[in-house]
Amino acid sequence: MRLFPTGEIVDRREVLHGLPWLVTPTRVVHDDGDLLAVYLAEETPLIFPEHPFGPHPWSGRERWQVTSVLQLQRPGDAHAVWGFYERDVFTGWYVNFQAPMRRWTAGFDTVDHGVDIWIPGGGRVWQWKDRADVAELVRIGRLAVTEADAVWAETRKVAQALDRGEWWWSRWNGWTPDRSWPVPTADASLARLEIAAGGRQ
Repeated sequence: MRLFPTGEIVDRREVLHGLPWLVTPTRVVHDDGDLLAVYLAEETPLIFPEHPFGPHPWSGRERWQVTSVLQLQRPGDAHAVWGFYERDVFTGWYVNFQAPMRRWTAGFDTVDHGVDIWIPGGGRVWQWKDRADVAELVRIGRLAVTEADAVWAETRKVAQALDRGEWWWSRWNGWTPDRSWPVPTADASLARLEIAAGGRQ
C-alpha cells in the first residue's frame, strides 16, 4: 500500500455499481495507513462521469461551494468524519455513512449511503440527518437490502460510541485549513478518467 504524501492531490471517487459517479480532487493532510485525512477546498471542481444509473444528485453543481471540508477516514470503517469550515471558522462535525474506502494509486473510492449525523460547533449534542434516505436508496436500486442492513448496523455502532463520549477524531479539534493552499484543478482527475475509460488503468 502506498501512503500518500502530505500535500499531494488525490481523487476521492464515489463509485456506484463499479463505475465512478462523482470525482472530487482533494489535498492530502495526513496519511499513516491507519488514518487518511484529506481537504476538500471551497471552489474545488466537481466531476460527474456519465453513468448508466443516471446523474448524480449533485450533478447540477460545477464546484464545491460555501464551505471547505476536512475528511477523515479509517480503513474498514463504513463512515467518514467531515469537519466543516466557513472560511477559517469551524462549524461542526458530520459523520458521513459511506462504503469503506478502497485505495488505488491516485486516490480512494467510496460511495455515500444517505444517512448522516451532524454535531454542530464544538458541542457534544448530535442529531440524525436524512435517515429516510436509506430506504429511498434501496427503492431506487442504489443499495441492496443487505447493504442497507449493514448501514444501519454502522449507524448504531457510531451512535452508541457518541453516547459514551467516544470521538476517535477528537485530536483534530482545533485544526484549521492553510489558506495558502491553492484550489485543485480538474485536469489530472479528468486525465485519469480518460485513461480508465480507455481500459489502460
